[in-house]
Amino acid sequence: MQKLLVRIAAAVAALSLFASAAQASADVPRARYSDVASYVGAPKLAVTLSMILAGGGPARFQTTRLLGVLAGSKTKAEVAKLTKEYGKASVVSFLTVFNYVVDDALKIVKQEHVALPSSPNPSPSNGKALAAALYHLGVTNGGFDVEYMLDGLVSHPIHVRVMNDIDLKYGRPADANYHKVLQTAMTDLKGVYGL
Repeated sequence: MQKLLVRIAAAVAALSLFASAAQASADVPRARYSDVASYVGAPKLAVTLSMILAGGGPARFQTTRLLGVLAGSKTKAEVAKLTKEYGKASVVSFLTVFNYVVDDALKIVKQEHVALPSSPNPSPSNGKALAAALYHLGVTNGGFDVEYMLDGLVSHPIHVRVMNDIDLKYGRPADANYHKVLQTAMTDLKGVYGL
């Protein structure tokens, strides 16, 4: 009888642990455009600063400049690949929305009194190191997810606010396109550098 009670207690404990784990995973927000749990930790602001500086800085950020740093001599080939894969209009939309994303995120960061670090890490002029840092921010469950990366750059709540702002300004399809093209570009960079 005592062995039976021990088994029942162990089964109840296991069910309780399972229920707690299920509840904890249910409480974690999910990505909007994929089926991964969102990154909910502190953002890696030194990488964020590096990305912004690589794109020309807070006042003059241009996605095309950032891509030039990240892809280096492969930039034209990458833009041609993305254009062939998604079409010129989608690539132009991606570039426009990305510029807006950085401007909007910086505005929100200022409103929320989030201090960017004084020094970037990695160096904004080292395209390979920056591509690696960005890519690794997006690695979750053995794969890369662009939303996980964006959460890691600015925090999940700010990422959601920026997505909502994109939806209002450009529409939800432009938001989805931005995420889709950036996902592909980052995956391509992984291949270029063997990250």
